[in-house]
Amino acid sequence: MSNDYFAQKAQSYGQNPDRVDNVSNIANAILEKVELNRSMHLLDFGSGTGLLLERLAPHAGKITAVDISPSMNRQLEAKRKNLGCELEILEMDLENQDLQDRFDGIISSMTMHHVRDVGAMFRRFHQHVKPGGFIAIADLDKEDGTFHTEDTGVFHFGFEQDAIAAAAREAEFSDVQVRSVSVIDTENGHYPVFLLTATA
Repeated sequence: MSNDYFAQKAQSYGQNPDRVDNVSNIANAILEKVELNRSMHLLDFGSGTGLLLERLAPHAGKITAVDISPSMNRQLEAKRKNLGCELEILEMDLENQDLQDRFDGIISSMTMHHVRDVGAMFRRFHQHVKPGGFIAIADLDKEDGTFHTEDTGVFHFGFEQDAIAAAAREAEFSDVQVRSVSVIDTENGHYPVFLLTATA
């Protein structure tokens, strides 16, 4: 994903009420499942305009936001002063680049379907989470390809819950759990969203 596929979407990305409701549902599900505290340093993979991290920021000490899109990162930068925790923004492709830090947890919303090799990504997550840390990854259930009206940069039409859980286990995560937490309604249909949580 070398091109900024989200350049046209960045300005209005956080103004879509269905998208905002979905991220709120995901954030609430993470807060129910994972005990966050102000000493934690989290990684938000595919942070976009920060819709997820701004909801979790009051519960963490620092969040490192990683996104490949310059335009999305600019939208997030504009929110910095209003966030509830320290923020670091990294413009990078975590599929192909490594970070030096290890994190207390990794969060992600609606990004994995843009990842070419999901198994490799989970292995990379495992490298970047401290022992005992967590991942909380939300994405679409398997769908028929109608969710995206334009599918450049989309490698998966959602995921079977059993299959993505297996990928996390193969990357040596434990206590892998997947549950449905939201539904995105569009003119094309209803698209369930799951949250996968696991421990390193």
